[in-house]
Amino acid sequence: MHEKTDRSRVKGFLQARGTSIVNGDGEEIILTGWGLGNWLLCEGYMWLSHNTRFDRPRRIEAVIEEVAGKPYAEQFWKRFRDNYVTREDIRLMAEQGYNSVRIPFGWRVLMEDEPGIRWKEDGFALIDRCLDWCEEFGLYAFLDLHGAPGGQTGANIDDSVDDFPRLFTDEDSWNKGIELWRELARRYRDRWIVGGYDLLNEPVRPGLMEGKHEDYLVRRLVKFYEEAIAAIREIDDRHLLSVEGHHWATNTAVFYKRYDPNMVIHFHRYACKPGKEVYDEYLALSKALDQPLWLGETGENELEWFAAMYPLAVSLGIGYNLWPWKKMGRANSPYTVNKPEGWDEFLAYTEGGARPSYDRTKQILDEYLNNIKVENCTAHPEVTASVFRTPGCRVRGTDFDEFPGKGVSFSGLRTEGNIYKYRDKTGMKFVPISDEPQTKAFVFDSGWMNLALELTEGEFAVYSFRGIEAGNSVTLELVCREAATVTVRQDGAEKTVTSLSPGSDLCRVSATLAPADASSIEVRVDGGRIELHSVALG
Repeated sequence: MHEKTDRSRVKGFLQARGTSIVNGDGEEIILTGWGLGNWLLCEGYMWLSHNTRFDRPRRIEAVIEEVAGKPYAEQFWKRFRDNYVTREDIRLMAEQGYNSVRIPFGWRVLMEDEPGIRWKEDGFALIDRCLDWCEEFGLYAFLDLHGAPGGQTGANIDDSVDDFPRLFTDEDSWNKGIELWRELARRYRDRWIVGGYDLLNEPVRPGLMEGKHEDYLVRRLVKFYEEAIAAIREIDDRHLLSVEGHHWATNTAVFYKRYDPNMVIHFHRYACKPGKEVYDEYLALSKALDQPLWLGETGENELEWFAAMYPLAVSLGIGYNLWPWKKMGRANSPYTVNKPEGWDEFLAYTEGGARPSYDRTKQILDEYLNNIKVENCTAHPEVTASVFRTPGCRVRGTDFDEFPGKGVSFSGLRTEGNIYKYRDKTGMKFVPISDEPQTKAFVFDSGWMNLALELTEGEFAVYSFRGIEAGNSVTLELVCREAATVTVRQDGAEKTVTSLSPGSDLCRVSATLAPADASSIEVRVDGGRIELHSVALG
């Protein structure tokens, strides 16, 4: 399966063929990659801001001009675009094993925000340059209209003026949106490195029409897709199209028909337990329409969640694109932008604090512009290790292999399900690690990390890993509830047999592994009872 994710398959125009995506040679490819969030459409949380005064491009731009002056602000944005994504970012993404990148952009990067249609050539030049790097290093690039004219979401993420998706209600915004896709098709119709056109990111958020039905906005969304696709196909009949549903790209209502033979059904998943059930609705839809799936935005979670969610997606033939490649804040992106000295002082102004002096602000922002270069960021190799399940990753005990299935990947001897609706048809028992109320650790915390896998006599679970080298080992973290014997096997070969005494403390069982490009690790219990918390590859 993993040969389908290899960058050697990045060649020629991507096409939808049944429920698969194929390259120019007709080989199936499963997309793996990251989104370049914050580069061409800024989001406040990636600057560590959590207030509405500094949450979207137009407001961030206004604040920087206020505190640093217009001349500085103008050159700040040129330096920001030049530094935030460079050739080195794309090289590193390819080096780490990914095969694609999503380029989110706001319409004001490419068009003047004034009456009529006027293009910004410096904005297109940024995309052109990035595409050249993608071609050099072998990454398909998806053009993602993350912020359409007027806004398509009605939130900070689309740079809307008043948190309403005016793309669907204002004639000027609508016309600009259609013309923008026509122009993108004209400019990029011959560039095969462009993997596809992502027509609208996360259109029509929930809660827009309090007390009213929002069906008319969804109807307008469908109409926009129809007109945008028609405009593109007048010029470009080769590129793959990406269509998203409403409500954060999770609602499937718009997929009542095929919009184009060469398209993917694009969906997003964040705050969910990472089991097959989160994919089932989309798999059924893919089968019904005979069109491929793309998990085009996901992430912002614990690394163990990554280690469950994305290998499972690949086993189901679903490509994915994580969000985002770099940011300030949590270490769950490959790179963290280091906070400049005085950054809290700068952000305090956006929350009602005193305004720093012009010179002080420039000093803070100059350091920020240097820090955003990837070579100056803090790298987190454990993130990619988790995505690909290579050394440095940790898998929850509950996230054993789904395939080939019962009797091979897991014992499946139980008849009951579970109250968590998590993998409850596998015949395996999940138990809570703690019976105490659990506080959500972050906004997308689904509570799944409070679950452990119970194994008793004759039960087993298998965990797949990649890239095992000499000296690597696997370590189980578990609680032994009744005296047990635990056996660890690698591809059928016994690696360790450990007898455990009962207790309430977390204990560890380790086994040295043989080198292997890909390997299956079986954990089996012969007598007794354990609660398996995690399986780590180090």
